[in-house]
Parts: sequence; C-alpha cells; structure tokens
Amino acid sequence: MWRGAIQFGLVTIPVKLYLATESKGVSFNMLHKTDLSRIQMKTYCPVDDDVISRGDTVKGFEYAPGQYVVVTDEDLESVPLKTVRSIEIELFTQKRPDDGAVRFVKQAYYLEPDPIGRKAFYLLKDVLEDKGLTAVCKVVIKDREALAAVDPFGSTMILTTLHWPDEIRSTAELDLPAEEPEIKPAERKMAEQLIEAMTGDFDPENYTDEYRAALLKIIEAKVAGEETVAVAPAEPSSNLVDLMAALEASVKAAVDARAEGAPTSVNAGRSKSRSDTAATAESDAGSADESAADARPTRRRKSA
Repeated sequence: MWRGAIQFGLVTIPVKLYLATESKGVSFNMLHKTDLSRIQMKTYCPVDDDVISRGDTVKGFEYAPGQYVVVTDEDLESVPLKTVRSIEIELFTQKRPDDGAVRFVKQAYYLEPDPIGRKAFYLLKDVLEDKGLTAVCKVVIKDREALAAVDPFGSTMILTTLHWPDEIRSTAELDLPAEEPEIKPAERKMAEQLIEAMTGDFDPENYTDEYRAALLKIIEAKVAGEETVAVAPAEPSSNLVDLMAALEASVKAAVDARAEGAPTSVNAGRSKSRSDTAATAESDAGSADESAADARPTRRRKSA
C-alpha cells in the first residue's frame, strides 16, 4: 500500500509497507425494512438536486465558512516533505514498556525490503534487536504525516504509527480522586497472590473472539429457521461486599483454572460467585450505605 525508503544518516533502504492487521468482525448490510432490499449510498449534490458519481467530486479545504479551495492529487504529491516517500528515522531510543506515548498506536504495518536493500535492512534489524532499541521516525501515509516506531518483528520489521502528543487527551478529563484510597497490607498481599496466580506466558492461540462466534451461531440459526435462545441477563447486584472476599474468591478461581490447564482467567469464578462476591474498589464497602451509593453522581467521560 506504500512504497518508499527507510532513511537514516546516509543509508537508504528501499521498502514496501503492507497492513499487518485486518478486521474480523461480523459485517452487516443495510436493508430496506419493508422489502429487505439492499439500500445504496449515493453521492448527492444539494445545489443541482442530483445524484452524482464519485468521479465528479474533488477534495476541498474549507478555509472560511462556506469558502473552499480545491486540492488536487498533484498538489498532494508536491508537498515539500521528504517523508512523502521515505521513512525518516529521527532517533533511536531504548524500548520502555512504561512509556505512555507508545501505547497510543494507530496502525501496524509490515516492512518488506526490496532485494537491493536487504543487507542494510537486516543489518538495521539486527542492531535494533541486539541493543534493545526502537527507531522513532516520521512518514506520510494517506495524505497525513505520522509519528511512527520501527521495531524488529520475527523475520522482518514492523512499523507502528503513533498519535501525536497533542492528539492524546489529558487524564485531567477523568473524574479521578485527589488522593488514592488507602490500601490495607492484607488487601495488597491478597492482590499480589491473585496477580501471581494469573501470571503466565501470553499465547494468542489461547484467545478467540467469543462474541463473534456467538453472533455467527445466532445468524446460522436464523438462516436455518431455528429459534434463537436469549441468554438470561446477569442479575445486577446492589450488595457491595468486602474487597477481601472478592480477592479471596478470585484467587481460588484463578488457581482452579490453572489446575485445569486453562488460561488463568477468573471469568468463570466471577460468574459463579457474582451475587456474593461482587468486587468493589472500596475496602470497607461491606458496611457502605446502599442509598449513599445510589446517590453517588454518575461518572462522565468523553467518548473516544
């Protein structure tokens, strides 16, 4: 989907970019409710009161209310930035898992070196791998310059685009307490035991999209003319209990799951004991007044 070169110092490595991920969600078509015919999305011009083809459209930038300037493909190609056709490495830095900036990733791309640049490509890959470094770079993809990182990945390297710093919202928008709640030593110890019981090697093969699988079963049943059975909703619990009780039940569920050779999730244990071990962040919630809990204002967050 993109062809250019990695540039660092005077070294040029011709490469291509390929999307590293794809969506596997269940797709739906929009149908007319009365006759179930598939509807069409058309491009409509309100001035001419007519449906037009996509070939009759151009890109326009609104520089003032109702005032536009047309931007052509030639204009985009003439943008005076080297990153239009190159991945410009700005610096190399140590990988830091605790670096919040690299957590806000947009998209991942595989890098494929052209035959002429393979030696330099794998030289860069080996050095990054040996030194535990990541390459911070900039590149233009789809008419936008992106901040990105290049890292070794299996037999190739992967480029992940990142959000610019001014695109990352401040945590000041969240309804957070001025001071963190006091944690009792026994609660911390039990939490450590729970985390230890759930710690293991991550194997993606152990995880599947259960929602997609369940939805497809419903669709298959409807296609076959069978009735679908609605899952009974979980009963909401208004009884807040002691955090220690929830932790102890969670530890037991995690230990049982590990003994059965399953991923150390506590979901099964949670569903079995939801009514009597509902987790809460309040250590003294067992004596909390329910009416006070109901009167607590709802936390509001801005949507993504």
